[in-house]
Amino acid sequence: MNTQTGITTIFTDVGGVLLTNGWGRSNRKKAVEIFNLDPIETEERHHLTFDTYEVGKLSLDEYLGRVIFYKERTFSVNDFRGFMFEQSQPYPEMIDLMSSLKKKYSLKIAVVNNEGRELNDYRIKKFKLDSFVDFFISSSFVHFRKPDADIFKLALDVAQVPINEIVYIDDRSLFVQVAEGLGLKGIVHTDIESTVEKLKILGLE
Repeated sequence: MNTQTGITTIFTDVGGVLLTNGWGRSNRKKAVEIFNLDPIETEERHHLTFDTYEVGKLSLDEYLGRVIFYKERTFSVNDFRGFMFEQSQPYPEMIDLMSSLKKKYSLKIAVVNNEGRELNDYRIKKFKLDSFVDFFISSSFVHFRKPDADIFKLALDVAQVPINEIVYIDDRSLFVQVAEGLGLKGIVHTDIESTVEKLKILGLE
């Protein structure tokens, strides 16, 4: 525990903080170019379907069936899945920061993120997030997704830590505001330097 401020726990997002986004706009734009997809139809089908995938009500293959493979393609489902997984890259300095803070202050670290199950499982294992994260409150596991406040309430129930001992880090200001509305301290992550400074203010150096 950090005896200076009483911070015992970090809640963090994954995409945009610890890793690149799993399946963001730039990834989809790249897919459209590489696989010669219709950009407007692909994006529309994605937006109509992706939330259902993220809350764990569709498998990745079902999502792809609705968005990509609703008609014959010259490439396979495995080709496209492989491309999706390859888009994930780590932010090593942020992973090192979380790991070192955990060790230094005996912190509890939890992920609170929106992610479809297959992408989430791949990213956890590929980048060994479970080596420093104590538990994962992922949308596809719990069937809530941010900005629904219930995903944070569930994380609080699992953490069993007083709310004033928790700081939440996310690259999306809306999600941070929702967490702050429940009483958590919040940090909007834009880059490692500013996040390090904000954590210092909370006594986590």
